Amino acid sequence: MTARSLTLLLTFLCYVQISIAQDKKVLHIQRTAIAPKIDGILDDTIWKNTETATGFISNRPEIGKKAPHNERTEVKMTFDDKAIYVAAYLYDDPTKIMNQLTSRDNFGQTDYFILVLNPNNDAQNDTSFYVFSSGQQADAIVNPTIGEDFGWNGVWNSAVKMMDDGWVVEMKIPYRTLRFADQEEPTWGVQFHREFRRSRSRFTWNPIDPTQGNSGLYHGEIKGLKAIEPPVRLNLYPFTTGIVNSFDGETNTDLKFGMDVKYGLTDNFTLDATLVPDFSQAGFDNVVLNLGPFEQTFSEQRQFFTEGVDLFSKGGLFFSRRIGNKPSGKIVLNENEEANTPNDVKVLNAVKVSGRTKNGLGIGFFNAITEKTTATIKNTLTNEKRKTVVEPFANYNILVVDQQFNGNSSVSLINTNVLREGHFRDANATALVANLINKRNTYSVASDLRMSNVNYQNSSNETGFSSYLKLAKIHGNLRYSVEHSFADTKFNINDLGLLLRNNYNTFSSDISYQTFEPSGSLNNYSINAFFNYNKLVDPNVYAQSNFGITYQATTNKLDGFGFRLNIEPGRQNDYFESRDGRPFIYENFVSTGGWISSNYNRRFALDLSANIGTLFENGRDLFTYDFDFKPRLRVNNKLLLIYELSYDFANGDRGYATEADEQTIFGERNRQIVTNSISANYAFNPFNSLVLSFRHYWDTVNYDNDLFTLLDTGHLTTASGYTLGNIEESPNINFSTWNIDLNYSWQFAPGSFLTALYRNQLFNANSIAQNNYSESLNNLFEQPIQHTFSLRLQYFIDFNGIKSVFNKNKSAS
Repeated sequence: MTARSLTLLLTFLCYVQISIAQDKKVLHIQRTAIAPKIDGILDDTIWKNTETATGFISNRPEIGKKAPHNERTEVKMTFDDKAIYVAAYLYDDPTKIMNQLTSRDNFGQTDYFILVLNPNNDAQNDTSFYVFSSGQQADAIVNPTIGEDFGWNGVWNSAVKMMDDGWVVEMKIPYRTLRFADQEEPTWGVQFHREFRRSRSRFTWNPIDPTQGNSGLYHGEIKGLKAIEPPVRLNLYPFTTGIVNSFDGETNTDLKFGMDVKYGLTDNFTLDATLVPDFSQAGFDNVVLNLGPFEQTFSEQRQFFTEGVDLFSKGGLFFSRRIGNKPSGKIVLNENEEANTPNDVKVLNAVKVSGRTKNGLGIGFFNAITEKTTATIKNTLTNEKRKTVVEPFANYNILVVDQQFNGNSSVSLINTNVLREGHFRDANATALVANLINKRNTYSVASDLRMSNVNYQNSSNETGFSSYLKLAKIHGNLRYSVEHSFADTKFNINDLGLLLRNNYNTFSSDISYQTFEPSGSLNNYSINAFFNYNKLVDPNVYAQSNFGITYQATTNKLDGFGFRLNIEPGRQNDYFESRDGRPFIYENFVSTGGWISSNYNRRFALDLSANIGTLFENGRDLFTYDFDFKPRLRVNNKLLLIYELSYDFANGDRGYATEADEQTIFGERNRQIVTNSISANYAFNPFNSLVLSFRHYWDTVNYDNDLFTLLDTGHLTTASGYTLGNIEESPNINFSTWNIDLNYSWQFAPGSFLTALYRNQLFNANSIAQNNYSESLNNLFEQPIQHTFSLRLQYFIDFNGIKSVFNKNKSAS
């Protein structure tokens, strides 16, 4: 290629990119002297002579379709020294508008309007505000790394009013909910979305191409903002919780006080703190019987640890359930001793500071402190008691630096460390993470390098390493990627992160084809083929491999369905089931299944799925199947009922059973799991809701009489002569849990809530695996029931509101 040709090509590419960058709608807004009243009635003076954003274009199911005149959307904006104001008139046939009432941040069968603001106009850090036709709100922090984070909750105002030719939304977004720098005439990124729930169609003001790039690249712009100053962002959330707990004839009461604080350190950086935290109203974990070699984990349900943690999630080094989880220390019992160990560790306080500059530099700091925790050990013969520390005073820290660029790429450096008092272990982990996408948003490179160090004090000091690399085509109908994951035997981030296993060297690839517009009887569909090949790092040997295919589609009637096929060909070496590093061999496992999901817009809808699996191996007769039956009934726009029945069965499964004579004992077992759950949601209005959750989980594991020992070759043998009758404790299990959670929530003022919660809980575990469902349920109800009632009051205080009251009083005097 000649220099002249190269110059022309580069000029053309720059022109294309500049053209794309300039292909943005602009909304000119003006300051208002009198703030509009947020009542859904657009009779305020400012709305009469304000520029209108209209001409919405669809991006699903069709791309580029203009909205009909009788379904058009018209949006106006204004601002003053305190807030941004929005008025949207959404034209429609009122009889077709869906408006189911839900609790905050929960999407029902409801039309909605979205305002997206990006004060940095960087295409990567959006704040989205949702208003539903029912009057309910939702909000989220959005970026390409985490998607939509609805754990964030802002305090803002909105009103909805139904009209003869549609519905009206009016919004007030106080500046305290946004992070922006003090600029004389800033240009903000903005986007408006409108969702028609009946057809799942989405229209946006500035057109979006869903086949390429993240949606933030397609924002329009606001011009006309002048002399707006970031307010003092100091929000206080004082709370008090009263708790009554009854179990096995004993009743305990407690009264807690505390406060959460949000303070704007600078225009773009915020400090969040929970002082004397109270997590007593966090939801139940869905506990199951864990027969596998890896720990059982649960999702985070404490609001402080779910809100605004996008920066801290980079690199996969942060698993917030580690903070305040079960004690990490081990207890050594003498003869005739038993231990009473707390289930969790108390969090004394937690603080996080995070934000991002106008130039895309994000910085985050997190710190949490947990208290010293002891277990009580009792001698069953003498009744003497002693205490031992099972978790010392501990300090958890995270530091993140993240640089974004090009509107779609970022590079991050993350460090976490855990410092424990005394002889308990300390830990440190560091990750360098990159997510690079070319300017045309067609190809991506994702990579990370991670290193861990665990200091076992007087015992040892281990340093481990992990890496990840993914190359992918990310545009168009046909997409594909290749990946490589690596972790050596000493890589360990489990003091503050989550790593179920290390010692892997995995190669993966996938290819997919997806549609973005209706074709024939299908609204859209996608098909994906994948392949994984896994080796150990030490020793450098083959472990397992699998390949398969998945398909999913949505019909024009908005019913969904799909299927999957997974094949693990030939010999598979499971190096973890034995718990001692030796391989356990199985061969030629095949599983397949499918699912259907009917349109939730109907009053009655149904989700149904089923799977089967088997081995093609000499001497093995494994057969597994499961199904999930989940009907849902929308009685009216206030009441939604959902029932779910799940059944899992495995006949001829083999795995770790117990230990005897310092040997690993395997067994062949039949296992069945039955889970019943009910949820009922009743919303009196957008500010009052009642939610009922019920779950009963029953699991039985019944071993054959003849047990196995594992040979070094990976095969099992009965030659050692172990049976159920000659081992000390039967591995058979009958496991059952029962939870009921009844929650009433009243938002009596913006950001202020009164929450009443009643719970009861039952648990039983024994070795009578032959008991049927009703017998096991009777045994469960013979156990003591834990009853808990709590009442929590949280009040939102905005420092600017207090300041304005004092200013008014001062002026009046």
